[in-house]
Amino acid sequence: MPQHIWNLALLQMDIAIGEPEANFAKLERMLLEAVSASPKPDVIMFPEMWNTGYALDRIHELADVNGEKTVAFLSAFSRKYGVFIVGGSIAEKKGGDVRNTVYVFDREGNKIADYSKIHLFRLMDEEKFLASGDRIGSVQLGDVPSGVMICYDIRFPELARKLALGGAKVLFVPAEWPKPRLHHWRTLLMARAIENQMFVVSCNRVGVSGTTDFFGHSMVIDPWGEVIAEGGETENIIRAAINMEDVDRVRRTIPVFEDRRPSLY
Repeated sequence: MPQHIWNLALLQMDIAIGEPEANFAKLERMLLEAVSASPKPDVIMFPEMWNTGYALDRIHELADVNGEKTVAFLSAFSRKYGVFIVGGSIAEKKGGDVRNTVYVFDREGNKIADYSKIHLFRLMDEEKFLASGDRIGSVQLGDVPSGVMICYDIRFPELARKLALGGAKVLFVPAEWPKPRLHHWRTLLMARAIENQMFVVSCNRVGVSGTTDFFGHSMVIDPWGEVIAEGGETENIIRAAINMEDVDRVRRTIPVFEDRRPSLY
């Protein structure tokens, strides 16, 4: 497979609220299933807050302290199987704060980036229990500049544009996006792809947590805004291949970045 083509695997998993051990066990099973396929994925990604779900009332006791367990597990897995991992996000405890944090690993098992969600979602009381991040999620995956945002972040086009202006060709979005806002989910992700002329790779959870129902529909969207892979509403692994040369081709065809007028806006 040419280096400019990536095979992706999105682990659209159900998450047991407040049960990190069960979630780690399920994730390991799905990771092993993902790497057993042919072609083997180059990049594996999973949903937001996969270690605890939204057990916010107990999040300080459940969160992974300094991310130690998560980092050790995902680092060893990426190194053993030679894959990039965009590690969904976890509840990570540092000092007295818990953040909603993504870790990214290279094929050698090195943690090459982390990003903590900067926009906290009031409808799920995140701001009452979590601390926000204070920097954007830029990451270099091999030769490909990329970006990471988490769920609610996609409602803020300024953030995606800043990542694109920094060179990002792929935007990774782990999420726990609930019913009934499927139309918002699909439209916002497609808009971020079209306006920034980049791939958008999103992984949402499925299942029910308390009274909240999550619909999946993890998606891979190309730089034209076309959906090239989309999950249903059950636990599954969504696979797709993306060609990085498509980003350059689209950006040459409609030179949005050259035609910007930032001095006016």
